[in-house]
Amino acid sequence: MSQQLLHDFMIEEHIKNALKEDIGFGDITTDFLYNDTDTLSAKLNTRVDAVVCGINVFKKVFEILSTDVKVKIYKNDGELASAGSTIAEVTGPARAILTGERTALNYMQRMSGIATETRKYQEAIKPYTASVTDTRKNTPGFRMFEKYSVMIGGARLHRFNLSDCVMIKDNHIQHAGSLTNAVNQIKENISHAHKIEVECDTFEQVIEAVAAGCDIIMLDNMAIPEMKKSVDFINKRAIVEASGNVKINTINEIASTGVDVISTSAIVAQAPVLDLGLDIS
Repeated sequence: MSQQLLHDFMIEEHIKNALKEDIGFGDITTDFLYNDTDTLSAKLNTRVDAVVCGINVFKKVFEILSTDVKVKIYKNDGELASAGSTIAEVTGPARAILTGERTALNYMQRMSGIATETRKYQEAIKPYTASVTDTRKNTPGFRMFEKYSVMIGGARLHRFNLSDCVMIKDNHIQHAGSLTNAVNQIKENISHAHKIEVECDTFEQVIEAVAAGCDIIMLDNMAIPEMKKSVDFINKRAIVEASGNVKINTINEIASTGVDVISTSAIVAQAPVLDLGLDIS
């Protein structure tokens, strides 16, 4: 199975499970008010300015319910949609459209909310070269959609799961006895293809992380002066990531220190569910 086919399969299975959860044993409201021959047309409109995300997931919900549903897309993922504009139009069997409406909107509202919030954070650090990235503070079972939304919003992606990259934190360092011991022990066991990231709270730990040959050094909750001092010391010998207290009103100052990446959970955890609606014509 190709990567694209696997991706499509995972999305379709996720949607089917979401529909099972929402439909239960049947849409007893729609099924008793509409018959098989009833049709309707509805427009997916946004009430707020948005970065569109999840339009193909939205479309797939209706395709699963009925091959007779047609979705005309006006705005693709990553495009801006101003308040009051139409993102897509859905036409076809009324039962399929009304039964799938809430599930389709749930995906679109959540994904577009994350993409829109992410775009705000990435725009806030211009003209610096740093990239915003997400964390693993995701909704269980929804991670692939949330990370995709972050990417559509213009940010970079951190590790998808625990097997993607080594990340040594304070608990690991305490257990190993020192940062250097932790790095050396892991180097003896991991694949050559994996990078090692270490979380540093102090400038002294940064010095040790550089000496240990870490690939990525995270400056965790550091004050701006110490962060700038650390960036200058590392001097491109490792990728520098800043994390902790990253907010829309603090991220520009963090970027000004010269870090390469700024990780924050806010672009997912604090993203609003956008006000989108499927308005029947």
